[in-house]
Amino acid sequence: MSLEIVILAAGKGTRMKSSLPKVLHPLAGKSMLEWTIEAALKVGAEKVHVVIGHGAEQIQQAITIPQVNWVEQREQKGTGHAVAQALPHIAETSTVAVLYGDVPLISATTLQDLITRVGQQRLALLTANLQDPSGYGRIVRSEQGQVTAIVEQKDASAEQLAIDEINTGILAASGASLHRWLPALKADNAQGEYYLTDIVAMAVAEGHEVVVSQPASVLEIQGVNSRVQLQTLERALQQQRAQRLMEGGVTLADASRIDIRGDLRCASDVSIDVNCVFEGQVEIAEYCTIGPNCVLIDCKIERGAVIKANSIVEGSVVGADAVIGPFARLRPGTDLAEGVRIGNFVEVKKSSFAKGSKANHLSYIGDSTVGSEVNIGAGTITCNYDGVNKHQTVIGDKAFIGSNTALVAPVNVGAEATVGAGSTITGNIAEGELAVARAKQRNIEGWHRPTKKQS
Repeated sequence: MSLEIVILAAGKGTRMKSSLPKVLHPLAGKSMLEWTIEAALKVGAEKVHVVIGHGAEQIQQAITIPQVNWVEQREQKGTGHAVAQALPHIAETSTVAVLYGDVPLISATTLQDLITRVGQQRLALLTANLQDPSGYGRIVRSEQGQVTAIVEQKDASAEQLAIDEINTGILAASGASLHRWLPALKADNAQGEYYLTDIVAMAVAEGHEVVVSQPASVLEIQGVNSRVQLQTLERALQQQRAQRLMEGGVTLADASRIDIRGDLRCASDVSIDVNCVFEGQVEIAEYCTIGPNCVLIDCKIERGAVIKANSIVEGSVVGADAVIGPFARLRPGTDLAEGVRIGNFVEVKKSSFAKGSKANHLSYIGDSTVGSEVNIGAGTITCNYDGVNKHQTVIGDKAFIGSNTALVAPVNVGAEATVGAGSTITGNIAEGELAVARAKQRNIEGWHRPTKKQS
C-alpha cells in the first residue's frame, strides 16, 4: 500500500500573538511545519497533503517543498473536518497518517513504527502516559485493555479525567476506512466541532482492532500554542543536541548556551565555548576550537583550526591549523588553506588564501587569489568593485603588502613583490619588484599652527 500523510496546519494560533501563521514560527532554524513535512518525507510518503487556512498564501510562499499538496480549509470546524478536506485527494488503497504542523518533533522512527501497525481492519493511535494529562483527550479502554474510544477533556467525566494515557492526535488508518468514517462524523459535542478522534468509536463498532504505539520521547508529541511553549521546546531540543555532541567527544563550555539551527557534525576533541550559533550545514574536524560568541553558517572547519571569539564564518572552508579572529568575518566563497591567519577586524569575501598566508589586522580582501606565505599589512583593502562589476586581485607567493595599501582591481602582484605602506596600486607589479605609490612627503620649516581669534 502506498503511504499518504495529512498534516493539519490551518489554525490561527491566537495565543502566539503574531501576524505570522503559527506553523511558520521557527524552531532551531526552520519552521515548525517544515519539521513535520521532513518527518513525513523520511518515512517515504508518496503524497503529503497539508491542510491550511489562516495565512494560507503566506504559508505557501514560505514553503516550496515540491511534494506538498496544499488543501485549504476555509472554515475551521475541527480536526475531523480538516482531514475531510484532503479526502478527495486520498486513494482508498493507501495507508494514511495524520500529523500536525504545530507538533514539530515527531521522529521518523516513531512515525514508521505507527504506520507499520496499520491494516485494512486496524486503526493505529500514537499515545503517551503523562503524569499531568491536563488538556489532552483520554484513551478509554475496556476491562480487557482494548481501546474503545477517545474522550476529549471538555467532554470527559471525572473518572475519565483520572486516566493518564493521552491521545497525541497522531494516528494512522487505511484510506478506505477514512473514506467511510469521515463523512459520518457528527458535531454533537461541547465544542460543536467534528472530532477526528470519534473515528475510534466507529472503528470499534465495525470490529476493527485499535492498536497503539508510543514515542521514544515526550518531546516528539509536544505541541506549540504560545511563544512560551515554543521556547520551552527550543531549549529542550538544544539540550538534547548538546548532550549528543558531548557523548560524541565534544567539549561544551556550557551545554545550555549553544544554538544549533541546522546540521552540526563534529569530530571528537572539538571544544566549543559559550553562546555559539551554528546554522545550515556545518562540519568541524577533530581538535578544533571555537571561541565564545561565534556564528558558523554552512562552512567546513578542518583539523586543528581555531576560531577565536566573536567571529562569523559563512559559506567558507577553513583549513587545518588556521587561526581566525577574534572579530573576523569570512563571507561566502572564502577558501583558506592550512595555517592561514585571518586576524581581528579582517573581512574576507570570495577569496582563496594558500598555505601560511596571513592578514592579521583591519583589512578587507574580496574577489582575490592570495598565494602562499603572503603577508598582508593592517588597513589593506582590495578595491574590487567599480560601481558596476567586480574585479579580481591576484597576489603571488611570498609577496609583502604594506599597511594601509589599496589594491585597485583588476591587478596582479607578482611573487615575492613588495608594496610600500600607504600605496594605492593601480597597475601590475612584477615578481620581486618594490612598488611605492604615494605622495612625496614634504616637511615645511617655520610653519605655525592657526590660533583662535579673540572675540
